[in-house]
Amino acid sequence: MLYNVGDIVLYGARGVCKIIGIEENEMMGKKIKYYILKPVYDEKAKIFVPTTNETLCAKMRRTLSAKEIHTLIKSMKKEETNWIQDENLRRKEYKLILAGGNCREIINVIKTLHGHQQFQIENGKKLHAADERLMKDAEQILHEEFAYVLDIQREEVLPFILEQVEAIEKVYSPQ
Repeated sequence: MLYNVGDIVLYGARGVCKIIGIEENEMMGKKIKYYILKPVYDEKAKIFVPTTNETLCAKMRRTLSAKEIHTLIKSMKKEETNWIQDENLRRKEYKLILAGGNCREIINVIKTLHGHQQFQIENGKKLHAADERLMKDAEQILHEEFAYVLDIQREEVLPFILEQVEAIEKVYSPQ
């Protein structure tokens, strides 16, 4: 997919970025074109993505529309969780999901880890530190995109989602 200067994209686990330039630089005798990304929520960072690197370019996608976000929220309740018992495999799989940037899969990671956290609390235990970090990273990615697209603050995203889910439940629950 080709992008232009000014496009807003999600770049894997780095979150929402604006393409601030497309430049050509010489590297090892070859001219290579790069997208220059500026993370929206990290003023100091710049990311250079070679346009010819399919793996890195695959981490870029356009942000969802407000309509797509509302549709995604409506489908959250139906999403099945995917707990992976093996800690190393779970960490690896979930990191791949975060790097891929697919919102539906990221929501599944959050929902799964949150559910496991509740289970741990009920049993007098804490969520493993690595799982807690993954959950925070997943929430950050999701909150950044939703906040940017919906023009709200990042800390308003969770209350917004909960409000939407509650409204949906009221509509569909038998009286």
